Amino acid sequence: MLSLAHVDVAYDGTPAVVDATVEVPDGAVVAVLGPSGCGKSTLLRTVAGLEQPTRGTVAWEGRDLAGVPTHKRGFALMFQDGQLFGHLTVARNVAYPLRLRRARGVAERVAELLDLVGLTGYADRLPGTLSGGERQRVALARSLAADPRLLLLDEPLSALDAGLRERLAADLHGILRAAGTTTLVVTHDQEEAFALADRLVVMRAGRVVQQGPIADVWAHPADPDTALFLGYARVLTGPAAARVLAAAGTPGAGPVAVRRSALALDPAGPLAGTVRSARATPDQVRLVVDVEGVGEVDAVAGPGAAAAPGDAVALAVDPARTAVVSDGP
Repeated sequence: MLSLAHVDVAYDGTPAVVDATVEVPDGAVVAVLGPSGCGKSTLLRTVAGLEQPTRGTVAWEGRDLAGVPTHKRGFALMFQDGQLFGHLTVARNVAYPLRLRRARGVAERVAELLDLVGLTGYADRLPGTLSGGERQRVALARSLAADPRLLLLDEPLSALDAGLRERLAADLHGILRAAGTTTLVVTHDQEEAFALADRLVVMRAGRVVQQGPIADVWAHPADPDTALFLGYARVLTGPAAARVLAAAGTPGAGPVAVRRSALALDPAGPLAGTVRSARATPDQVRLVVDVEGVGEVDAVAGPGAAAAPGDAVALAVDPARTAVVSDGP
């Protein structure tokens, strides 16, 4: 298990990570999620030994890693651009850490790893002939070649286009679980974090604001800012929040985060409002509705629904698409 306890990291006296306490259980895939500049990559580099904490401890299986150099930690770090050797074939790139260790059975291990990442038959190709997604798979195979105790992934899919990123995220999810390697990945993309990880660590302004199993973090955001960053459309407060919660049949008070699809047209719905805008997509109609006692909120209707600006409508609330949040972290 990797554990960080009250870790601070600063550059020239300016805090980059503040009081970070995080645990990565053996065999888990944990995503550190946050906007650019929040300190997540600094945290990863500190785990790798590339940065030194100004306070706190980084430990592996209870052993403090202070003073242990990067190359002796038994961790593997994969950067977002893969950093392959352009003059070496795919097989020789993957074999590089094995040859450094003078391991036996290099060819067999390389073949096994290329099969794991879906690149059987690519051994003799050069990186320049591969797509971006294929290069990332090679980089992942190389990172796994030395059987690291911990795999560190720094924005592994950010350099790819959206469609390829989505496909590779699903593949990477399976690869990491098949490998069984404890993994810490940093990303600014919520969907990428949800696709890859079992657990989530949310950072903001250098601090860990929430962590836990992904389903728990999603269902119970720590505060309104976290809810919005995770992908909720709006956070309602005061009487507006109370009215939505009552319509959803959900006990509780305080701010409520609502997904874009939390409110839907329903003739028997308990909320009444007036359509302000409507935009049709192939599978639904997206609306903005001025709801009595709530204000303007997002809502949806089925494809082909007759809902135009100015129409009076009734809405129902899906409680599974709302979350009560606290007023602050």
